Amino acid sequence: MTTDYPQLFHDYLRVERQYSLQTVRAYDSDMREFIKFLADSRHTSDLLQVDYLDVRVFLSYLYEKNDQPRTIGRKVSSLRAFYDFLVRNDFRASNPFAGVQLRRSGHHLPRFFYEKEMTALFETAAQDDSPLGLRNQLLLELLYDTGARVSEASDMTLAQMDQSARIIMITGKGNKTRIVPYGRYLEEHLQTYLTSSRPILMVHAKQAHDYLLVNKNGDKLTQSGIEYALKHLGRKAGLTQEVTAHMFRHTFATDLLNNGADLRTVQQLLGHSSLSTTQIYTHVTRENLQQSYRDFFPRA
Repeated sequence: MTTDYPQLFHDYLRVERQYSLQTVRAYDSDMREFIKFLADSRHTSDLLQVDYLDVRVFLSYLYEKNDQPRTIGRKVSSLRAFYDFLVRNDFRASNPFAGVQLRRSGHHLPRFFYEKEMTALFETAAQDDSPLGLRNQLLLELLYDTGARVSEASDMTLAQMDQSARIIMITGKGNKTRIVPYGRYLEEHLQTYLTSSRPILMVHAKQAHDYLLVNKNGDKLTQSGIEYALKHLGRKAGLTQEVTAHMFRHTFATDLLNNGADLRTVQQLLGHSSLSTTQIYTHVTRENLQQSYRDFFPRA
């Protein structure tokens, strides 16, 4: 009987690493593409026989079909993790993706909101005081005040919120929990939502649950539901760029650094495992300093 290594890896990510289903599906998709590539190019899908030459040909294939550098990096990361798993479990002696060096590309800075854009979004949301409108007001405050990922916001429960201390216990990647405080604006919107919105929406729920954000049917507001609500608000506010949940996370980090927060603090609030991940925001704040210099210094 042939061992299904991709399924073993899938189970490892779900059970031992406790990755979200969406993250595991991304790994599965990358695995399927690599297996199909092997079948098409080598007429075999034997993952144990892959060598460094196969990896180089696969990378050339990705570049030739014009995958974005970030996409290629993600696929390589997925496959490197898969072969690390095989090596640790003695299915292979070495990882063919271990020494892969990707082509350098221009560094894309994270997209964030300017103050006028944030104001337009919040003012637009404030015009709707229906139950869904109040939920959307809370959604904006939650994403901006905490820097939560869209998956974290969707999965957030009432039990995670300590309203007396104004802190939220956010469970992030790798099932790691971090403490994030929140301010009076989020506190006000939370109280309004819990008294005048959520109970009304929950009337339609098929069963009781503890999720904070709910949709019109009283069910958990999914990640796609969050993105849909944000896109709708962005269009209504007249913003030219498409609004995404991750832009609030980037804005949260950028505003903290622009107002004097240190990188370590921002790292902890965002739930980054490595400080190097957080350091991308220093490029954003450096651009802000340069623009301020050009705008206000007479000799610029």
